[in-house]
Amino acid sequence: NMALTLGSVAEGLPKGAGTDLAAVARAISHGSLMGARGNSGVILSQILRGLAEVVRDRGMLDGATLADGLGRAADGAYRAVQQPVEGTMLSVARAAADSVADVAAGTAPPTGTLEVAERARSAAAAALARTPEQLPALRAAGVVDSGGSGLLLLFDALLHVLDGRPLPACGAPGDGRGAPAERAAAGEAVGSCRYEVVYLLEAPDDAVPAFREVWAGLGESIVVVGGDGTWKCHIHTDDIGGVIEAALDAGRPSRIQVTDLHEEVEEERWVREAAAAAAGAPGAAHERCGVVAVCAGEGIRRIFASLGVHHFVPGGQSMNPSTAELLEAVDMADADEVVLLPNNKNVVPVAEAAAAAASKPVRVVPTHGIQEGLAALLEYDPEGSVETNATAMAASATHVVAGEVTRAVRDATSPAGPVSEGDYLGISREGVRVVAASLAEAATGLLGLLVDVDHHEVVTIIVGDGAHPADTRRITEWISQHHPQLVAEVHPGGQPLYAYLLSVE
Repeated sequence: NMALTLGSVAEGLPKGAGTDLAAVARAISHGSLMGARGNSGVILSQILRGLAEVVRDRGMLDGATLADGLGRAADGAYRAVQQPVEGTMLSVARAAADSVADVAAGTAPPTGTLEVAERARSAAAAALARTPEQLPALRAAGVVDSGGSGLLLLFDALLHVLDGRPLPACGAPGDGRGAPAERAAAGEAVGSCRYEVVYLLEAPDDAVPAFREVWAGLGESIVVVGGDGTWKCHIHTDDIGGVIEAALDAGRPSRIQVTDLHEEVEEERWVREAAAAAAGAPGAAHERCGVVAVCAGEGIRRIFASLGVHHFVPGGQSMNPSTAELLEAVDMADADEVVLLPNNKNVVPVAEAAAAAASKPVRVVPTHGIQEGLAALLEYDPEGSVETNATAMAASATHVVAGEVTRAVRDATSPAGPVSEGDYLGISREGVRVVAASLAEAATGLLGLLVDVDHHEVVTIIVGDGAHPADTRRITEWISQHHPQLVAEVHPGGQPLYAYLLSVE
């Protein structure tokens, strides 16, 4: 979440020579608020905003400015949290600020930026090491606070920029990073609330105190930050509806994100296990027949990993991998033989070329999409031969009816009628089948064409970039109303370009 928040900041920074410091500071403040993800990301946005505001006001960054900025950053972070908890990144931010408070107050001798950064980093590291003493959950899991660890890395990056010292390696001794987050394995619950809800709220500033009071009765880990009519809101709750209704009472919510925290812990375990297997970690079994899959999106990789795929090549529509990249993945696969899933019709010829040049037996199952790749994997047997697997997997891939929903980037014509830039398109293997004004309308219109009521039983919805929980809910409600015989399964995919990948079986 902290990395995604900083990614939003980086994307919004002004480019080119002549950019003034005030513009950079404004971009940091705005980008961190708009892109804040999760509890740690929202708190980080307040830390960045506090620093940026002081630098903007003074028009420079020297030791005193950095010290004052750290104080304002810590104050803003604490104000943002409804019920501040020590032993978190808040404690680390406060320790860093307190260590240079004399410089900010002007009671210390003149101190340079590098010295202030070093003092703050040292205090932050000490505070991070103390977090297991402050929170029983951390002590039981044998880890330091992850948000505080991310904040320490921010100080390391600052020192890297100031004097070129190298960034520490992940898991460097003494910094607490890299300790395994085995909370689920230790039997510890994520918290008393199951769901994380985050959204932007457009509301008058004077409406926010009442909004905070309503939220105080709906959950925990509450963070509300912003101002001038735009607020970023984060909460852990069991009442998703109540949390969103509170926003409607105060103003207008947008970019609503709901995460099942319990599922997230389980999925994180899947990712760790899949990554260990892909890296050839001790205990990863050698297979007679392995699978290499081309895909994009962390959620899709996670699903593929759960079905036995340990080797991936990034790629898909508009980002086709090369023959060399496929060959490298085939060579890395700890298997005697390999099935290759291209998962895009444009990748099939490259996959065939890689199979012909490989040093081990490779067969290509010519899947034209992620949906067909998932269907193929239902027949995968790691102990079977590559010939047997390829035949069974290819047959399984033909049983799925696939579709996808995306947004038009330009005006065009299509079999479904004229297309204007910004329209939503429902696409099957035959081409554009639906042109609609809304995402949910495009998806349900496409499903109406794909579903055969006499033969189909399951609809799988893989959620990607550009989709919102409200749209997904409209789609599943439409399925319940119009096709009650169908079971709808929804999975986070994270794929670019396509808001939804649909599979009917």
